[in-house]
Amino acid sequence: MRKKLVICFICSIAFYGAETWTLLAVDQKHLESFEMWCWRRMEKISGTDRVRNEEVLLRVKEQRNILREISKRKSNWIGHILRRNCLLQHVIEGKIIGRIEVTVRRGRRRRKLLNDLKERRGYPHLKEEALDRTMWRARFGRGFGPVVRQTAK
Repeated sequence: MRKKLVICFICSIAFYGAETWTLLAVDQKHLESFEMWCWRRMEKISGTDRVRNEEVLLRVKEQRNILREISKRKSNWIGHILRRNCLLQHVIEGKIIGRIEVTVRRGRRRRKLLNDLKERRGYPHLKEEALDRTMWRARFGRGFGPVVRQTAK
């Protein structure tokens, strides 16, 4: 029962807005440690107890899946955006005319949402797949293809 409560309440709050996050390696490490902290709290394991993460995951019968879930949510959201012809798609692609270009910026370049997508499969390929919804769902979850209802005869 506690496991269902953690998944229902804690994860839904933790994943709020995860579709638009650009995760760095440090952020991924923090998210994985948060996931393990939640499972340890659920099992009432103290921070001073020497219990390995693998043992905690065996106790709760779970795997580390917070990064996989964020990736899945991000893929579903970007697929939804790419199937439409809307302003948000133009903003993500950077096709808005008339924006001011700053030639010299201080510090490291900002990591953008499309950079994360380009690292995995490549944006043009991803955009092409998004147009075929059955292929997209087969690749990123929600079953395989469209739902076919069978009528009883």
